[in-house]
Amino acid sequence: MKFSNTYIKLGEQFFHRTLPEKVVSPTLLLWNKALAHDLFIPKNIQDDHLLLSQYGSGNQLPNGAESIALAYAGHQFGHFNPQLGDGRAHLLGEVLDKDNVRRDIQLKGSGQTGFSRRGDGKCALAPALREYIMSEALFALGAPTSRCLSVVATGEMINRGLTKAGAVVTRVAASHIRVGTFQYFAARGDTASLQALVDYSIKRHFPEIDTDETVNNLPLSSEQRILAFLSSAIAKQINLVVEWLRIGFIHGVMNTDNTVICGETLDFGPCAMLGVYDKNKVFSSIDEYGRYAFGNQGKIAQWNMARLADCLMPLLTEASDKQLTEEEQEEKALTQVEALIHQYTDQFDVAYFTMYGKKLGLANIGENNTALNNKLLISDLLSLMQTQKSDYTQTFLELTQSLTDDAKAQELQSKLGDWYQRWLVVLRQEEPKQESHQQKNYQNAQDLMRKNNPVVIPRNHHIESILDVCETVIANDLSCAKKSTKKVITETVDEFLQVLRSPYKEIESTAKYQELPGDGDRYYQTYCGT
Repeated sequence: MKFSNTYIKLGEQFFHRTLPEKVVSPTLLLWNKALAHDLFIPKNIQDDHLLLSQYGSGNQLPNGAESIALAYAGHQFGHFNPQLGDGRAHLLGEVLDKDNVRRDIQLKGSGQTGFSRRGDGKCALAPALREYIMSEALFALGAPTSRCLSVVATGEMINRGLTKAGAVVTRVAASHIRVGTFQYFAARGDTASLQALVDYSIKRHFPEIDTDETVNNLPLSSEQRILAFLSSAIAKQINLVVEWLRIGFIHGVMNTDNTVICGETLDFGPCAMLGVYDKNKVFSSIDEYGRYAFGNQGKIAQWNMARLADCLMPLLTEASDKQLTEEEQEEKALTQVEALIHQYTDQFDVAYFTMYGKKLGLANIGENNTALNNKLLISDLLSLMQTQKSDYTQTFLELTQSLTDDAKAQELQSKLGDWYQRWLVVLRQEEPKQESHQQKNYQNAQDLMRKNNPVVIPRNHHIESILDVCETVIANDLSCAKKSTKKVITETVDEFLQVLRSPYKEIESTAKYQELPGDGDRYYQTYCGT
């Protein structure tokens, strides 16, 4: 692996230099071969599980790595904390993947840092396994996400009310630059660091701003660059949340310190999957007031982008026309960012209805009368699902299947009433005209639906079942030193992941993980995992 460390060049104010805590007996439990291949990790290293356990625990740093803990602030459930930072994570550096995209390599659960406050800096094994499984599932489903390269059992016992086996996750992400990173410097009035962070973020994530974007064949001004950066970050968040909604993912803790500007899913602590459709559904035990409910995620992303806009205000004021008074400069900057934040609503709605249109095989989602009727069709279906307490994934899967399965079609017509016939009428109008007068086939619509409606998701009760199997075997071997312990964990997780990595096509084991929860997840809760 060829490490580079471009983030370190921003300056010491962006991080603390710190090393992972060494552990006594690390054991490699899970290794992501596909991801390792994409990162150009040599085969001789991949075959050396002892070395991988040393790297994955933080006992030994790979050549070229420089361990740091990142500084950032953040709004947590709406309340601002001016200093958070990596309290149990160590960024080792960056590598270029097969697509020439720069990726952060970070250890999580690797011990205390200068940002740990009263925490022990450790991670329990079950949350580590959850992150590995969920991030791979989201990747296969097509949602932008960080991923896990490995899970290493540390051989340590950690206290989480009960004694738990410890673990370290190696996380791979396009970057760990958060809205909270900008907030950290904005709260300190450090505009020089803010500008450096904007420049770095543009170069790393939005290079088109400097290479493609021009006005009257002239490069963008400082003011225009900042606004283009904010607009690009907003677009990434819209895409991310719409993909979450498409597959029924509830993040559970959309704090600004968990919102990365590259638009990937970060932090899988209290996340869950939507079963019975309910736009107000919350599973996280710490989301007491439903701030991050399934249907609120789009609005929260907008709120988070408004906080990013707040941070950019001083830079826009500095870049403004010097002939204006200071008050006029501030007013102009406010008008500019407010325009972008307000545009979010329309941009999100377009992406939202386009996504649901694809889930229903509808290609025509624009602004004409037909499109407006299609939007109403989408809204009416979601209302029906809410009233009938329909399973989210299963409903869209059955709609997909019903286009070529008469029994399914009759069942859904009985369940959904005239909505089902309204939908078929729209599909007939959108299908290309055929020479034959035979009954329409809905091939185009069904093909579109099959690409957007998974046949299987990582359902909450299956996740818990997998973790229960792993924790049962761990209970008799907390250090995970026995080969039999590693074998059970590896085989149990790998069987599940084999299915989850084929979410749009049924394989031999798919049916095993399609079963709905008996109680509809009525009493299910997730926890932070820290």
